[in-house]
Amino acid sequence: MKALSDPNRVRVLKLLQNNELCVCEIQGLLGLAQSTVSKHMKLLEDAGLVEKKRQGTWIIYKLADGSESAYAETMLLELRHWLENDKELNRMHKILPDVAVLRDGCPK
Repeated sequence: MKALSDPNRVRVLKLLQNNELCVCEIQGLLGLAQSTVSKHMKLLEDAGLVEKKRQGTWIIYKLADGSESAYAETMLLELRHWLENDKELNRMHKILPDVAVLRDGCPK
């Protein structure tokens, strides 16, 4: 439950429902320092909620499939229905195309 106790981590999971994102894209959406985003992502990864892959110099995150943990599978299924009317999350979805274009310009 600690992984879902922070609104930013929940928003990241909601954003990852439709897109894979690199750390710099998540950073751009949340407006947080890269080190803070990395800590959030590590917590989500340790909880079995996200998976990462290396793509060149980028670390790309996606939602985990939930097969590693019944807890993670249940939480990811329930998450689908959360925050449908969250103003901040809706704002992030609107700017996502602009932020996603920045992947080529992310610091390495």
